[in-house]
Amino acid sequence: MKIGLPMITTTFDLPGYRAVQSLGVVRGISVRSPGVVGSFVAGWQSIWSQNNKTFTAMCEKTRSEAFDLLIEHAQELGANAIIGVRFDANEVNTVTTEILAYGQR
Repeated sequence: MKIGLPMITTTFDLPGYRAVQSLGVVRGISVRSPGVVGSFVAGWQSIWSQNNKTFTAMCEKTRSEAFDLLIEHAQELGANAIIGVRFDANEVNTVTTEILAYGQR
């Protein structure tokens, strides 16, 4: 990941700052699957525990990667801030999850 942007927020304004130009939407997308062994381990964890650590770790890594890609996309376009940041998760198939991070730059 490149050096982070100075300002990233989930709100649609930055107190003390005024947006003078909108460059449009930026996004970062990551798709992950736990694989055969990971799915097997996660299946057993689901049976014996309420907290599925295998899927939690996979989702956290995927979300982090999507966020890093969001920042990278904004930097490539010359943005100095990202506002209105959101995350969206979708099931691609029964064992694959897509995480999308998006916002205005």
